[in-house]
Amino acid sequence: MPEQSFDVIVIGAGPGGYVCAIRAAQLGFKVACVEKRATLGGTCLNVGCIPSKALLQSSERFAAARHDLAEHGIGVGQVTLDLARMQARKAKVVEANVKGVEFLFKKNKVTWLKGAGRIAAPGSVAVTGADGAETLYAAKHIVIATGSESVNLPGVAVDEKRILTSTGGLELDAVPGHLVVIGGGYIGLELGSVWLRLGAKVTVIEFLDRLVPTMDAEVAKQFERILARQGMKFRLGTKVTRAEAGKDGVALTLEPAKGGAAETISADCVLVAVGRRPFLDGLGLKEAGVALDARGRVQVDAHYATNVPGIHAIGDCIAGPMLAHKAEEEGVALAELLAGQAGHVNYGAIPGVVYTWPEVASVGRTEEELKAEGIAYKAGKFPFTANGRARANGMTDGFVKLLADAVTDKLLGAHIIGPDAGTLIAELALALEFGAAAEDVARTSHAHPSLNEAVKEAALAVGGRALHI
Repeated sequence: MPEQSFDVIVIGAGPGGYVCAIRAAQLGFKVACVEKRATLGGTCLNVGCIPSKALLQSSERFAAARHDLAEHGIGVGQVTLDLARMQARKAKVVEANVKGVEFLFKKNKVTWLKGAGRIAAPGSVAVTGADGAETLYAAKHIVIATGSESVNLPGVAVDEKRILTSTGGLELDAVPGHLVVIGGGYIGLELGSVWLRLGAKVTVIEFLDRLVPTMDAEVAKQFERILARQGMKFRLGTKVTRAEAGKDGVALTLEPAKGGAAETISADCVLVAVGRRPFLDGLGLKEAGVALDARGRVQVDAHYATNVPGIHAIGDCIAGPMLAHKAEEEGVALAELLAGQAGHVNYGAIPGVVYTWPEVASVGRTEEELKAEGIAYKAGKFPFTANGRARANGMTDGFVKLLADAVTDKLLGAHIIGPDAGTLIAELALALEFGAAAEDVARTSHAHPSLNEAVKEAALAVGGRALHI
């Protein structure tokens, strides 16, 4: 018989899982969360979002000290890199965040079941501890929140020394002479930016003929130009068919994506960033009868319920963008649904951000999507070169672009490439959530001088009445 019973057991303590567990506890459920790592927070806090942003911030400051401060009248002498200290700072940031989640578990009386979780049967979770002992726990509701892992590329064997996933890409103890990034998406471009700023030559190899295929095409083209100006090299429309790691580096075999002659290039390190897939190994889903969709994700209904009563799933292991904040919203919605409340996630208002510099952020539909759907729209753009605060900051790359319904003026999409785009997009996500019109944004007073004024001006531009261009 199970040794202990809970109302809710969440398997996985990443952003979706730990937020779901905390919200369920707030709603009065007796909650446990299963996590096999030595720390809470999942991929995001331990080896993903948080450590990558720490290195992005450090590398941005290093680059600013080398190239930008003199223009401000600040002399710093010879700038040197202490990578060990930079990595140590990153580790402290991670430690603070994961300990913060542990504190929140204690505060909300969420029980941490340490070990690897498996669904033994509907209503029963088996947890295997570090000592190999297995313990059964009963649960009225089981939540699968196990996140995702890096996708492997045929012919490219990851060893986390020369051929790396994002995990290894965060742990390098020396700046590589030449880093090749396979994949022109969020993760590859962010980590490529880190090592580019710290002194590496960086080449990005992308199978498609453009970067970040889900991004608005106009923004993506500008993004490529800006990164190229920073020194990043691109091989678009190219595939990697083989990578051989040797003592002194990696030899990569490339071919045109549409067919053609092969060539070989060399690199000190290779970062494989071609996507992620749901992590569902060892969960016992097949034995429990849990259905998967055609892409190997857990299949759920609008209330995050699987086909097996009492088993639910959220986050990266179900359909939708693999974003920590998407998983968190689903975790909250599910907990509230289990409590009989009206939990809901508006998937049309979930922002996406690439934390390079400048940042790129978007929410809602792209122009390409609106055209494909046959929706008549108006576009308004405003460049940061015409924004007073951006000029004062010396950060004028990029623009704000808003898309609104041609008839109703309802905001349909927002796309920003520029300074602090990831922060600026929040206003527009809120506007989408409330069904605002472009005119609503345009008539909202924005502080001067601020970067946010570019958002207001883009909204004015939708109606052909921008003031500062």
